[in-house]
Amino acid sequence: MSAPRVAIVTGSSSGIGEGIARALAADGFTVVVNSATSVDAGERLAAELPGASYVQADIADPADAVRLVETAVERHGQLDLLVNNAGVSRPVPHADLDAITADDWHRILGVNVVGTWQVSVAAVKVMEPGGQIINITSVGGSRPLGSSIPYSVSKAAQDHLTRLLAKAVGPDVRVNAIAPGPIETRLTSDSLAARAARTAAMTPLGRLGQPSDVAAMVLALIKAPFVTGEVIHVDGGINLVTHLDAPRNDDA
Repeated sequence: MSAPRVAIVTGSSSGIGEGIARALAADGFTVVVNSATSVDAGERLAAELPGASYVQADIADPADAVRLVETAVERHGQLDLLVNNAGVSRPVPHADLDAITADDWHRILGVNVVGTWQVSVAAVKVMEPGGQIINITSVGGSRPLGSSIPYSVSKAAQDHLTRLLAKAVGPDVRVNAIAPGPIETRLTSDSLAARAARTAAMTPLGRLGQPSDVAAMVLALIKAPFVTGEVIHVDGGINLVTHLDAPRNDDA
């Protein structure tokens, strides 16, 4: 019998990342759960998933990013899939320019872009041919949406990083991205949920997405060997809404 496939899912102690980790485990992967904080939640999730383990690491820290990958390989012998889900934001209305600080830019880009880059480079070095990287970005990377301007800019950067990495590391490793629209999680605040629900009501499918919707696309990309460098929207059709129809700010 072949060894189980091994996946790291960053930022997987809750929300979309947790949903992806659970789906991968159900599909036979050994999952490495990760978070920068929320250690108790991460350890609980790892304890629930067959063969899983937990690694606390802040991917914005270069040493932590490398340690995450090295620990996964030390514990489980290989790495077949990296899902870059970890991300941060600080909700600020787009029109409130003075409320956005330099620290916001440094922290958001540091985790969402630099962190994604650092873990990806470490992962590519240990992956065998056939390895995969899937970046979880946002519809805010291609539309004037998102919880803040720095967040949306970071997601646009992740989208393009996906394309550049796919070209750089092919044919041995495939790199794709999934750009979710408004997703409902246990941690979604009432105010953000209400705004996201208004946006969702304008889309063809007329509902908020669930973490399972994103996880389903992760599983689909794993099984699509001729796809690389793509950004797949999982957004209920929000990209069909015109800029004039779309709200000025949104939790996508």
